[in-house]
Parts: sequence; C-alpha cells; structure tokens
Amino acid sequence: MTQSLKKSVTPGKAMLAAIGGYAMDGFDLLILGFMLPAISLSLALTPSQAGSLVTWTLIGAVIGGVVFGHLSDRLGRIRVLTFTILMFAVFTGLCAVAQGYWDLLTYRTLAGVGLGGEFGIGMALIAEAWPASKRNRASAWVGIGWQLGVLLAAFITPLLLGYIGWRGMFLVGLLPAVASFMIRRGLGEPEGFTRHVDVHQGLSFAARLKLLFKDAATAKASLGIFILCSVQNFGYYGLMIWMPAYLSSSFGFSLTKSGLWTAVTVVGMTFGIWLFGMLADRFARWKIFLLYQTGAVAMVILYAQLRDPMVMLFTGAVMGMFVNGMIGGYGALISDTYPVQVRATAQNVLFNLGRGVGGFGPLVIGLLAVKLSFGAAITLLALIYLLDIIATLFLLPKTQGKEDALGAIG
Repeated sequence: MTQSLKKSVTPGKAMLAAIGGYAMDGFDLLILGFMLPAISLSLALTPSQAGSLVTWTLIGAVIGGVVFGHLSDRLGRIRVLTFTILMFAVFTGLCAVAQGYWDLLTYRTLAGVGLGGEFGIGMALIAEAWPASKRNRASAWVGIGWQLGVLLAAFITPLLLGYIGWRGMFLVGLLPAVASFMIRRGLGEPEGFTRHVDVHQGLSFAARLKLLFKDAATAKASLGIFILCSVQNFGYYGLMIWMPAYLSSSFGFSLTKSGLWTAVTVVGMTFGIWLFGMLADRFARWKIFLLYQTGAVAMVILYAQLRDPMVMLFTGAVMGMFVNGMIGGYGALISDTYPVQVRATAQNVLFNLGRGVGGFGPLVIGLLAVKLSFGAAITLLALIYLLDIIATLFLLPKTQGKEDALGAIG
C-alpha cells in the first residue's frame, strides 16, 4: 500500500476537491455554448456541426466516465481525479489552435473524456469522506460546484469573448483546471476507500459492471437511476445550450443580456440544489424527487407560454430550481444504492450514460425549434419529466443514509 493510500483526506478538503472538479466541468460546457456562434463563423460550421461539438463532448464524457470510474475504484479517488484534470487541460489547450471542424471535434471529444470522471469520482469521494447522515447535503454541495462554474462562465465570457476570441476563451478554460489540480496536490484517499483497498484492487471491470445488475432489485434500481440521469441531462443541456441563441434571435438580447438571463436561471438552479440536499437529509429522498419532478413539468409548460422577456427572466429561475435542482440528490442516491467497491463505477457509468443521452438534447431541441417553434419544443420537453415520475415511483430504492458496506443494496 502506498503512502498516498495510508493518508486520509479530511471532509473539508474532499469537498474542495470535488467541487473544484465539477465547477471546471460546468465552466467548460457553458463557455462552449456561448462560443458556438463565433466558432461557427470562424470555421464555417453548419448548425449541425456546431451542435455536434457539444454532443461529442458529452459522448467523450460517457467514455471517460466508464473508464475512469473503474480505475478510481481500483486505484483511488484522488489519484484518478488528478489524471482526468491533466487530460482535460491538454486537449482544451489544443482546442485553441484547432484549424477546422474535424480536429476541433477530436480535441473536444478527448477533453470530454477527461471531464467524464469528475462527477462520479467526486461523488464517491464525498460519500466516503462524509458521514452517511449528511450525504445528501454534501452531494448537493458538490452539485452546486457545477453552478459556480456556470455562473463564472456566464459573467466572464460576454466580457472577454469580444477581445480574445474563442481561441483565447479555450485558454481561459484552462484556469479552473489549474486551480483544481493545485487543490488536489498532496491529498490522500478517503478512509472509506482505504478500508477496502484489497477488495477494490481485486475486481475486474467486468465484475464491477455485473454488480450493477447482480439481482432483480439491483437491476431495477440501475434502470431507474439511468432514466433519472438521462432526463436530467437531456432537459438541462436542451435548455441551457440553446437559450442564449433563442433570446438573441427572438428578443434581440445582446450577449451580455443573454448572460444575465443565464446567471439568474443558474441562481435558481443553485438554490434548488441546496434545498434538495437539505430536504432529502430530513425527509424521504424519493418524495423530494417527486416534488421536484412535478414542479419541473408545471414550470416548463408555463415557461413555454411566456412572451415577456422580463417575466421569462424570473420565471426561468423558478424553472431552473425544479429542472436542475434534482441533481442535488443523484450523488447520494447512487452512493447509498451500491456497495463501496463499485461506487465510483456506478456513479460514472450511470450518470455519464445519462449524460450521453442528454447530449442529444441540443440536437433534438434545435430540430424541433426549426420545424415547429422554440415554444413547442420546450412544451414537448416537459413530457420527459413524466418518465422521471414513473421511474421514481416504481424503480428507485426507497432506502437512504447507509454507512459504507461491501454487501448488497438495501
């Protein structure tokens, strides 16, 4: 056993490491959304090519999630998280020198592979460094890290893009990676991981995957979690990637005003995530999921009918609270559902497969907006949250707050 495995990371440092990585993830995806028009103009991209830059970033995240989740369960949370940051940084830097669609697409995909490990490994790290009784709120705080990255991107991209261009913005995107790398230097592994290090190292990738479907109860839980992650990401990316362009074309919003809309919406999302974590530690988590899912259906339908920009601004914050607030519960849900030796694999496989499905959100919303209207596309989006409700009622496990174990799900 190496010295890094003997040393335990404290809850506070574990939280900083997890939040830093997820903030980097959110920052990267939103600046890409803001930069799509400039990239398209510079490289003469078609709308489908521009949208595919987002899609393939998310597909890369699926690949990275599967690979790095297994490696994290085998080698350690901090060790693998550090490598994912380095991979992201290298290929994000190469994006700044891309000369055409195909090399930029390649760099974006490989940067996405690096990003793929951040959510799941960070959530596993938190589950093993924090007590089970506070797991929901701790996981929610990690989810807020994404929103912090998005807010930062929403403020600085409109200010800098006109001066340094999209190539310069990719270099700016390296800064959160550098900060996250510095936070993780010298950190040890959580005690929840080191207690079972021999079990971690003894499992093959195939054996870990089998644990996600080892019996009917576990398979049902895995299907339910996959559905929730897919709906979450499809709705989030479908809305956030295209909303700045929609506000600009429909209401004449400048990039700065579109950034303001995004910031207000993200504030609503952040509050929703925080509230979810607090409620889920006090009440049954599956009931809080149902509350948020019902609110998402209602608010998305209402939002699609609005035409006043100022009303849309503040209603968007409430919609964001319900639509994205649910992510505050996913990390704790998965950590409670699976034993410690497969936790990061479960987090990354299930969440990133859902993120891969979500990657088609921008493409589907864009196509529907062209063929119908943006309002119609958003209205249809509300239907997917009904699928969430069904999955929560009939597939998700209802237990929560268990201490780390090597046994079956409860």
